[in-house]
Amino acid sequence: MEEILTIQGLSKSYKHVRAIQNLNLRISEGQAYGILGPNGSGKTTTLSIVSGIIRQDSGVFSWFGKAPTPDQRRNIGSLIETPHFYPYLNLEKNLRIICDIKGITYDDIGRVLDMAQLTERKRSRFSTLSLGMKQRLGIAAALLGDPRVLVLDEPTNGLDPEGIAEVREVVMEQVHRGKTLILASHILTEVEKICSHVAILKKGELLADGPVKELLAEDEIIEISCQDNDSLKKKLKGSPLAKDVETENGLIVLTLAEKVTPADVNTFAFSNNFVIHHMLSRKRSLESQFLELVKEDKHEMT
Repeated sequence: MEEILTIQGLSKSYKHVRAIQNLNLRISEGQAYGILGPNGSGKTTTLSIVSGIIRQDSGVFSWFGKAPTPDQRRNIGSLIETPHFYPYLNLEKNLRIICDIKGITYDDIGRVLDMAQLTERKRSRFSTLSLGMKQRLGIAAALLGDPRVLVLDEPTNGLDPEGIAEVREVVMEQVHRGKTLILASHILTEVEKICSHVAILKKGELLADGPVKELLAEDEIIEISCQDNDSLKKKLKGSPLAKDVETENGLIVLTLAEKVTPADVNTFAFSNNFVIHHMLSRKRSLESQFLELVKEDKHEMT
């Protein structure tokens, strides 16, 4: 699977405020990748750097396995913070200006307006739109030219429940089409509903990253190993102990079924003549860190 975005040692400070520090991320093609963290955690700074809006102090990043170049921008559609359009122009004319900036024809305007469910409002002035419609138009503008990657910074911020649902529907459609999505958000439920992978930032540093089902799910996930992992894995797949059984870096990774404990797995293995010499609960350590982050998020927002 091709690596779409690679970030290595990225750092950025504003005077005495450290926005991000030595950040490392790898995002692969087709992933819906969430960057989750409270206000001030470095999400917008990270996306602004990789979108070419601001420059980093140190570190490097690459798109599609290559150093960033202006030509790559055609394959990257981005919406950083709030969308900016001319309030007195209608939707179609605003999108024509975006096409001129991107150096593409106007042929794609109809498609993106339809995708954002704004075709009937194409003659309306931007100033007459609701907040949800404005966000959808921002996403439509990012999708002009059908880029491979969609980069969105807090696309549901400030919206009412109806607006959130509308924007989420538009984004999910792109995910289902196979586009790579990079989504920054401070809302846990949005990341859980949209993203397959997530990086959790705290005060500019990476707290944890991995599959959403592993980091944010309520199910307990453990990794184990014994003298014959292949045979034990087959046994576990045929048992009611686990919802999911995978192999990762030479270890068996189990998503435990409801009410099943690591002790139950150990007993099961021993009864089948397997001696487990490694067992680690991934969920507990990550969950405790995430709960700390959420607690901090609430303090900052009050």
